[in-house]
Amino acid sequence: MNYSMVRYVLFRLLRVMGVLLVLPFIVALIYREFDSAFSFLALIALCSIVGIIGSHKKPESKIMFAREGFTITAVAWIVMSMIGAVPFVITGTIPNYIDALFETVSGFTTTGGSILTSVDQIEKSVQFWRTFTHWIGGMGVLVFLIAVVPMADGYSMHLMRAESPGPVVGKIVPKVKDTAKILYLIYIAITLLEVVCLWASGLSLYEAFTISFSTVGTGGFAVTNAGIGGYSMLTQGIIIVFMAMCGVNFTVYYFLIHRKPKEAFAIDEVKYYFGTILVASALIGLNVYRSGLAGSAFNSFHHALFAVTSIMTTTGFGTLDFDQWPMFSKVLLCVLMTVGACAGSTGGGFKFSRLLIIVRNARNELNFLVHPKAVKRVYMDGHTVEGTTVKSVSAYLGLYVITFIVSTILVSLDNFDFPTTITSVIATMNNIGPGLSMVGPMGNYSQFSYFSKIVLMFDMLAGRLELLPMFIVLKPKTWRR
Repeated sequence: MNYSMVRYVLFRLLRVMGVLLVLPFIVALIYREFDSAFSFLALIALCSIVGIIGSHKKPESKIMFAREGFTITAVAWIVMSMIGAVPFVITGTIPNYIDALFETVSGFTTTGGSILTSVDQIEKSVQFWRTFTHWIGGMGVLVFLIAVVPMADGYSMHLMRAESPGPVVGKIVPKVKDTAKILYLIYIAITLLEVVCLWASGLSLYEAFTISFSTVGTGGFAVTNAGIGGYSMLTQGIIIVFMAMCGVNFTVYYFLIHRKPKEAFAIDEVKYYFGTILVASALIGLNVYRSGLAGSAFNSFHHALFAVTSIMTTTGFGTLDFDQWPMFSKVLLCVLMTVGACAGSTGGGFKFSRLLIIVRNARNELNFLVHPKAVKRVYMDGHTVEGTTVKSVSAYLGLYVITFIVSTILVSLDNFDFPTTITSVIATMNNIGPGLSMVGPMGNYSQFSYFSKIVLMFDMLAGRLELLPMFIVLKPKTWRR
């Protein structure tokens, strides 16, 4: 283990955190929340000073392999969450540190599950920070670090692989640093575009920014108790569009910008992603309409499309309490919770690309039983998927199932009802936020024990970081020199 490199990157991360905290500090000054402004300023100074002193000494060796990449990523997200929880505690918004940490982990991992029972009375600056954590975590703070900090290109790829979602993480341009810059520029452009659209639809500039942070980061923190249900259908329609956009592999936008539509629309998982949204919305819309719970046919399909897009992209916004919908709709939504969005997006879940690889590999295995001499390969986007990728996806599925089972058993110690226990784990592992029953769209996680909250925090981090970094950092062999 290259400890000097781990130390160096973590201290550089502290400096980045100091810069990011400037935005809520400015918001506190604008809204004359001077106590909160002082709290943010003190934390900015602490992060900056410690970060500058700690990163002043260059690492003895800049060599960084997969082990260092995964370790730095896991530890960085834990440290980032621990620091990000401090504003909630010192401003008195969430006095208990474990609860504040839960809220922060939920924010950075873009889960959106909250322990707060009311958000209307929270100060503007703290509310801004709460939603801004979604935006920071959506693309990943280490991707940002790669984009702005000089780092050996061959070694920084290990950081991007550890933090970016999907079975395969590649470069869209030759250099990793340039790839990170392009991704962030696209990310910022989409955010600003949504801000303008929401502002034009009648929202205040503050609401436009905070809702955009939650939408583009596919997080789901709202800034009022009424949530997105309190906004007009036009605003909800805009949010649907941007949720769907941010569940797409960002490589698609790179191809479109460079006028390569054939490459953009040749990506298999994108076609299945949009097809699933449309089919699931139609089925749930019809089911809800027949139940009479959402009024007219238009309302039923509108709310169904919003719920499906929100759940599939793992944003977690809600316009209606889908926990009251018919069982067919709830079961279908639970299935979509697990599937999630596309690889290379800001969404969570198992990812469509992994699901396609598993289904196609299973089909090949069945064909092999009938035709033992046939040579079958798994194809994605017209290209052969390497055997190592197929094996890693199968291993990921096994680890995913084991994590789900163990977490469910541990959370069941709280003795809540079955839907609450099961969907709380599904919703946190897949970074969705709302589940069913007590953790439904109108519920929260405040009643869980501290032990269960710690388990669910691990699930949120493991889900956001694609499991492996959180498990690798727990292995004693990882820390040997």
